[in-house]
Amino acid sequence: MANDTLQASREWWSQRWLDLLDSYRFKKRLERARTYARQGNVLSIEFKGAKVLAKVQGSEVEPYKVSLSLDPFSDEEWGYVIETMSKRAIFAAKLLAGEMPQNIEDVFTSNGLSLFPFTLSDVHSKCSCPDKANPCKHVGAIYYQLGDRFSEDPFVLFQLRGRTKEQIISDLRQLRSANNQQTQITHKEISNKQSTTSTQQTLKIDSFWQYNEPLESSLVVIAPSGSETVLDVLGSIPLAKEEENVVNLTSADVVMKYLDTVYKDVSQKAVLAAMNLGGS
Repeated sequence: MANDTLQASREWWSQRWLDLLDSYRFKKRLERARTYARQGNVLSIEFKGAKVLAKVQGSEVEPYKVSLSLDPFSDEEWGYVIETMSKRAIFAAKLLAGEMPQNIEDVFTSNGLSLFPFTLSDVHSKCSCPDKANPCKHVGAIYYQLGDRFSEDPFVLFQLRGRTKEQIISDLRQLRSANNQQTQITHKEISNKQSTTSTQQTLKIDSFWQYNEPLESSLVVIAPSGSETVLDVLGSIPLAKEEENVVNLTSADVVMKYLDTVYKDVSQKAVLAAMNLGGS
């Protein structure tokens, strides 16, 4: 029950690391390794670059020397990873808060990498003890200690892949700063372009109603006017009503009838002219 509670409270990235040990078939050796880790047999543990160096007290007077490492990513690979992180602010925010984003592996897998080792064989470890098995209980004790370190500081896992917390934060800040500057430059270019376009439009305002380019024929539709003309929209001309002729029509009616005849005649001739022009 105690082990279940401990596993439930452990951070997921720490548990993911310890799952490697759970796949190890020599369970008795793991129990001794866990005892060494919990009872203070690990005298020291430190990083030298991406490699872990430790001293573990065994049955002998002199402590055994243990080294442990993963294959570090190259500078180019880390460059891709940091760039991907910078595009998703949630990753930077959580890491700076001491948390490991749940889908952090997506950042690495999208760049063809794996943050976590797949098997114990992907972890390079050595111990000065006479036990030929690997991992021995001394190496196993360091596994458990690193699991605790990961819970306290997720950046320790990154350090095993070749980047310290300070380096990652610095790289993220530089990249985000560069992106912000580029964004500002882009906005300035857009603003300048809009200003130039506005000026050009102002300079060409005199020729606004002119269009000297040929029309796309598929966009030109020639059709006669409908039954309603502009005269119907404007309504009767407000002429004096007292001038009436013998058929009881006002002067306004006479003018409107005349204009209606002229308008229809002009419209018909315009359509014919347009059709002849299109045919030529």
